[in-house]
Amino acid sequence: MQAFTGSDAERTPEQQEQHEQARREFVAELWRRYEALQEWAISNWPDPQHPLSSADFVEARKEILSLRSPTGSLNQPNHADAAAEPEDGGPQYRDVTPAPWP
Repeated sequence: MQAFTGSDAERTPEQQEQHEQARREFVAELWRRYEALQEWAISNWPDPQHPLSSADFVEARKEILSLRSPTGSLNQPNHADAAAEPEDGGPQYRDVTPAPWP
């Protein structure tokens, strides 16, 4: 697999297709390995009073599936919006104070 450090605008359609194919192959392999890890974790969990289930792995599956999107994780902010300065039409104030723990 060829590493490409340029932006999407600098890629030829063939390079973009190769990049997307590599992304799909990576996510498919990651998913296969994660499924195997999940099966192992469920079958080898040491606390029989509180067994693991596939529901315990939902958030990790969401993150892995978000890798299919070229924009990245669904939980990451859009970098174009986050980088806008007030003089460029961005917000004057960004609240970065975390919410209190309930």
